Amino acid sequence: MLFTSYSFIGFVLVLSFLYYLVPGKHQWKLLLLGSWLFYLFSGPWNILYILTTSLTVWAGALRIEKGYGEKKARIKELKKADLPADEKKAAVKAYKQKQEKDLRRLFTLVLVFNLLILAVVKYSNFFISNINGLLGEGRQLSLLSLALPMGISFYTLQAIGYLIDVYRETIPAEKNFFRFSLFISFFPLVIQGPICRFEEATEGRLFAENPFSWKNVSFGLERILWGFFKKLVIADRISAAVNTVIGDTSTYRGAYILFLMLMYTIELYADFTGGIDITIGVAEMLGITLPENFKRPYFSQSLKEYWRRWHISMCSWFRTYLFYPVSTSGPIMKLTKACRARFGKNRGRKIPMYVSSFVVWFATGIWHGASWNFIVWGLLNWAVLMISEELEPLYARFHERFPWAEGRGYQVFAMVRTFLLICFMNLFDCYARIGDILSLLGSVFTAGNYGAFFGGGVMELGLTGLDFVIIGLGLAVLLGVSIYEETKGSVREMIASRPYLVRTLVWTGLFTLVLLVGAYGAGYDASQFIYNRF
Repeated sequence: MLFTSYSFIGFVLVLSFLYYLVPGKHQWKLLLLGSWLFYLFSGPWNILYILTTSLTVWAGALRIEKGYGEKKARIKELKKADLPADEKKAAVKAYKQKQEKDLRRLFTLVLVFNLLILAVVKYSNFFISNINGLLGEGRQLSLLSLALPMGISFYTLQAIGYLIDVYRETIPAEKNFFRFSLFISFFPLVIQGPICRFEEATEGRLFAENPFSWKNVSFGLERILWGFFKKLVIADRISAAVNTVIGDTSTYRGAYILFLMLMYTIELYADFTGGIDITIGVAEMLGITLPENFKRPYFSQSLKEYWRRWHISMCSWFRTYLFYPVSTSGPIMKLTKACRARFGKNRGRKIPMYVSSFVVWFATGIWHGASWNFIVWGLLNWAVLMISEELEPLYARFHERFPWAEGRGYQVFAMVRTFLLICFMNLFDCYARIGDILSLLGSVFTAGNYGAFFGGGVMELGLTGLDFVIIGLGLAVLLGVSIYEETKGSVREMIASRPYLVRTLVWTGLFTLVLLVGAYGAGYDASQFIYNRF
């Protein structure tokens, strides 16, 4: 059930009506039934995957919490026991070590089990294909015919984050399985995030009684409309040209690749942020607050800043649940000690950090897709970030020596430079074969077809002159809103403060624009959101 389909719109409207009709204490139960029904639309058998993850993580977290309680109670008993001090201390230590070992085993078992589910359904054919490449043509393993359950990458990370938080005793375990299941399967979240933490869901009123609020409903509808605008007017219209270029690597080279990098980067932003706007808007209609996942990332002046603004929930997850555990693990601590002894304190500290970052970016790449292009994309991000880290003292001296580098002009230059770097790296999203990517990048400098491209070739990509005008106007609106929110604050709040007639004209105008020029006519398709495949 696509976000931009009539069936989804009808589903949300009916569910919202029933949500405010039932008693407040039963609202979350209705959301759970609705979320399960929504998931059933993706395939009747797929719901078994998300229910298995929900049940195992919920039961495992409860047992871990119970184990911590038993450990504390038993240690308290041992400390009160009538034993010599040495024996008492030894008994406490032995019991503590045994209990911690048992809990660590249980935690690891639940963690690995759910990661294996993800690995089998998403990465089996990737591993089989690589093995076949080593075996040669004589002995080939058969690929598996496994359907990828909707949102498995997102809800698996969300469930694992919860399990780790309970294991760390950061949060208490949820006693009610059905409440926990709603946290994992809440239908706006399950397609493409954001990846929530359990306390964010609780604080966001996922399980609370939410009385009807016209402001919540109207703001939610406005956010959904803004997401539709990004998706249908900009992203889906651009996708016609993007798909044409990607589909023919022999014809579309040189200037077309530069065009592709620019247009795909714009499409990806409009598509992904549009989907997140719809997600957050649907939740807002129901009185539920979800964390923001973007903060105008293309205004970033460095790649490091970009990753603080883009897919914020994913970056936070990998930082909290992968980078910190890896960087404080036994092997890395030993590496840190050895590096400090050999290279000095500063250099010795950096090398283990780079190793930990390598692990994170490798995992980030393969999480996005089961192919080498995504892994290379992840490692390219790692390389640029690590080089930037090494050059940080040089940047500082440069800004100290040239004060004009703090001015608006240089900031715009840094934004453009970062945007172009992102455009380049996004090419690894478009093609699966690394050889094709390198060849096409080389053609940018050797094809010599820029004259033909600007002489009319751009008009042969499935878009008319009117399409380009609509895209340009759409981007102008998007840029204007982004600049306002970057410098002044919420556009919705600003519009809400205007007279009723002005508010009505603005939102009616946007609705009419989406209705009239949204890309769902002949030659277009209400395509899946790009991040659905991740």
